[in-house]
Amino acid sequence: MSQSAAIALIENYYAAFNKGDMDTFLSLLTDDVVHDINQGKRDMGKDAFTKFMSGMNVSYKEQLVDMVIMASADGTRASAEFVVLGEYLQTDEGLPLAQGQKYNLPAGAFFDIRDNKVARVTNYYNLQDWIAQVSA
Repeated sequence: MSQSAAIALIENYYAAFNKGDMDTFLSLLTDDVVHDINQGKRDMGKDAFTKFMSGMNVSYKEQLVDMVIMASADGTRASAEFVVLGEYLQTDEGLPLAQGQKYNLPAGAFFDIRDNKVARVTNYYNLQDWIAQVSA
């Protein structure tokens, strides 16, 4: 895969996310995708990723903006930096009470790419910043 094809893959991944098109979003993952959840555990496989996204879509409404995507020359790795504009809709276990709070959170992600699909995604944002924003 070329560098430009890797960037296009990640652009499509986030475009599907922003549209709420989970079918397209999930179709861009390998069946054995590795998902490193921010400051949390590692999930393995598309089924686990699908379950994670189902929970996220209940508790949060998010749009990712100010996207900057980079990829290695050989197209096997990529990264993205962006801002999450979100609304906390339903209380997520172990987190503050949801009351429709809005948040604006810098974030990033790192990707392994295999067979023209995302084989690993590692997400990062500052959880303490998010907690402070929804607790204010």
